[in-house]
Amino acid sequence: MAEMEKQNRLTRRDFLKTVGLGGMAATSLEVARAVAGTDQGESKAPTLPRRKLGKTGVEVSILSLGGMFDTVNNQLMLRQAYNWGVTYWDTAEGYGNGLSEEGIGRFFTRNPDARKDIFLVTKTRPGAPEKMTASLETSLKKLNTNTVDLFLCHGITAVTEIGDPIKDWAAQMKKEGKIKFFGFSTHTNMEDCLLAAAKLNWIDVIMFTYNFRLMDTPKMKEALAACVASGIGLVAMKTQGGGPVKTDSEAELAMAGRFLERGFTDKQAKLKAVWENPNISCICSQMPSLTILSTNVAAARDLTKMGRNDLELLDRFAMETCSGYCAGCGHICQEAAGGTVPVSDVMRCLMYYRDYGDRDLAREVYAGLSEEARARLTEVDYAKAERACPQGLAIAELMREASRLLA
Repeated sequence: MAEMEKQNRLTRRDFLKTVGLGGMAATSLEVARAVAGTDQGESKAPTLPRRKLGKTGVEVSILSLGGMFDTVNNQLMLRQAYNWGVTYWDTAEGYGNGLSEEGIGRFFTRNPDARKDIFLVTKTRPGAPEKMTASLETSLKKLNTNTVDLFLCHGITAVTEIGDPIKDWAAQMKKEGKIKFFGFSTHTNMEDCLLAAAKLNWIDVIMFTYNFRLMDTPKMKEALAACVASGIGLVAMKTQGGGPVKTDSEAELAMAGRFLERGFTDKQAKLKAVWENPNISCICSQMPSLTILSTNVAAARDLTKMGRNDLELLDRFAMETCSGYCAGCGHICQEAAGGTVPVSDVMRCLMYYRDYGDRDLAREVYAGLSEEARARLTEVDYAKAERACPQGLAIAELMREASRLLA
């Protein structure tokens, strides 16, 4: 009785702080048991919901395994993703310090029958055709496969980065059977990239930053509509919109409490909000642990729809916390800062470090920036960039923080 009285004296804020940690673990364990089944002899659970990927006509699982981790030493993650119906696997030549593709290749070596079930995606930076061919050949060897289902030019900021030489290269690789479909990924200036791609006739799929903070802006809606009309398959990434609820504001408290009452976490709610758009074929999620994998699988299988009140809470949270989120409109701040520092790319590194808690990934991506950009990070005058930033970010302070944390 004394313990019950003590629990009753907990404030709502204390309750949410407690549930935010312990509740997630409990939920994940329950989900893992439910999804995997209690019968140890059961090898594969029912598949996830599937959607067509644009004009490719291929149906893919609505949840994708983001492979930015060491898959060589995490074969269990691949096995569980496969067993639980997550059959869209996304990797790149540099992911996991180069080990991501190798680990997937080892999985296919040990499980050759699984390859036909996996929609396999890898990426490289756009460049000269001969360099891209070399990258693709290396990827195919690591992945232990003769073809990838989708090959993406990684992290473009403008469609001009993939001109006619790459168009011709993609057509030749398709002809040779080394890739089935082609497209690009973009973290920066997403709307402009989508709008420009919709005018082309050779882009099959785009993976782009898309979340509850961005989905309702007029330009994003226009860009998605243009791509849908052109038959381009759309894959969302960075769907958490900058990280977890930290119970710092009343909007966060209200949102967390509302979703807990409905039976899912704020992270699951953010995924479900993206899936509300039927034109998003798949969400690519960084899932380096069974906890995250199992909760995301549960969200994908849960058919509960987001209500108007749920979406309004997300909108309110987005407005109250917009000054802490980089919306990826990098051309604005970069031009205002003289064009020498890719501010939005540095902000993405900070997101990996602070919000994802993945310091190794943050430093890996940061190290991939040009030496000149990293050297000038704390020397540039960001006053104009801060005035131009639609989100009102304290860019100078954030760049100093990035230099200190990531160097």
